[in-house]
Amino acid sequence: MTSDLLAPLDLAFWNMESDRHPMHLGALGVFAAHSPTAGAHAADLLATRAAAVPGLRLRIRDVWQPLAFGGAAREPAPDFDPLDHVRLHAPAADFHAAAGRLMERPLERGRPPWEAHVLPGENGVSFAVLFKFHHALADGLRALRLAAGVLDPMDVPERAPRAAEPAPRGPLSDVRRLPGMLPGLVRGALSDMGRAVDIGASLAVSTLRMRPASALAAPASGTRRTAGVVLDIDEVQRVRKTAGGTVNDVLIAVVAGALRRWLDERGDDCAAVAPRALIPVSRRRPRTAQPPGNRLSGYLIRLPVDEPDPLGRLAAVRTAMVRNKDAGPDRGAGAVALLADHVPALGHRLGGPLVGQAARLWFDILVTSVPLPGVGLRLGGQELTEVYPLAPLAPGQSLAVAVSTYRGRVHYGLVADAAAVPDLDRFAHAVTAEVAALLAVCDR
Repeated sequence: MTSDLLAPLDLAFWNMESDRHPMHLGALGVFAAHSPTAGAHAADLLATRAAAVPGLRLRIRDVWQPLAFGGAAREPAPDFDPLDHVRLHAPAADFHAAAGRLMERPLERGRPPWEAHVLPGENGVSFAVLFKFHHALADGLRALRLAAGVLDPMDVPERAPRAAEPAPRGPLSDVRRLPGMLPGLVRGALSDMGRAVDIGASLAVSTLRMRPASALAAPASGTRRTAGVVLDIDEVQRVRKTAGGTVNDVLIAVVAGALRRWLDERGDDCAAVAPRALIPVSRRRPRTAQPPGNRLSGYLIRLPVDEPDPLGRLAAVRTAMVRNKDAGPDRGAGAVALLADHVPALGHRLGGPLVGQAARLWFDILVTSVPLPGVGLRLGGQELTEVYPLAPLAPGQSLAVAVSTYRGRVHYGLVADAAAVPDLDRFAHAVTAEVAALLAVCDR
């Protein structure tokens, strides 16, 4: 395996990181334990299997070549040792409390940027594994693939073979085709410029509206707290079928309603705030070969925390999402990640910290979804019963929400700055209360 240059967005994630704002993704999986030694056995399996997963051997190193000056590349680590990355901890009474402390620690940048922390449960009937992957190493989909490489093999049907790729052309054929290609290249460049102008204008407009809630704009402490909420997907579907929209619309509206309840308890004036939520959108095409880097855009919406009616909040979210989808993921303020493609490598290196600080001007809360396979996952024969995706916190932000659906249940993974949001458990309770309120109005 040879080295490959980081894509512009990966490079941005790599350079905007700081000690107080590590840019790693996380996933906390809870497994049923058939014996008190199941956690220790799981740690041994993870270390053994990690050695055979090529993507887990990749480190990130600086590049100072003329065509990529100031960039970085993934390359195999010559001294890779899985035992540096897989750690077995003492039994934990609260998996989320332990995960919060582990999430605040940045990954070591000199070696492959990932870790797996095994947390045996004090009750002896469960254990948890916290996976951490740097965002420059993997986006949510690739992190899932890397994690799947160390879990038990999945029994999934084989896909039909992909059509053969056309034979590569030689340089001479490309030169001969250049005159015919020029009009398309010019149109593409002008289209890119138009998208960049649209994104910049939308971003400027989005910063001029109502202020965010004070709880979402508190100074960062570098500490982390996590929490999780589990919902029944059938209940979410009941709301969707009654009120319309998509499952994703309902899940976002639940966040908006939970924010309203939580902020009201804190004493924030919900009528005066309008938090901007960034909804990441994957630009990967299914079943096609893709480079390992991040391919993300996003939608930006204002969460209707000023709307007192749960169905009214859902309708507002649905309208905003339809508007974003009509515009497409390549335009609008939410697509600002695409501007990374227009910044040279050295610009990312020098401007990374400033870009990170500017995130607070762009959005107030991240609400992302991470797809999971529909089949049951296991480790050492122990069944995965719960899985909570955990998103990084950008500078100036104190709360992030990630959502996954696994085996008929929706899992909300909540990450917060522990000093700014010491009452994250109250926000978790507000999520549950909002679903109950939606069901109550739908069942009338």
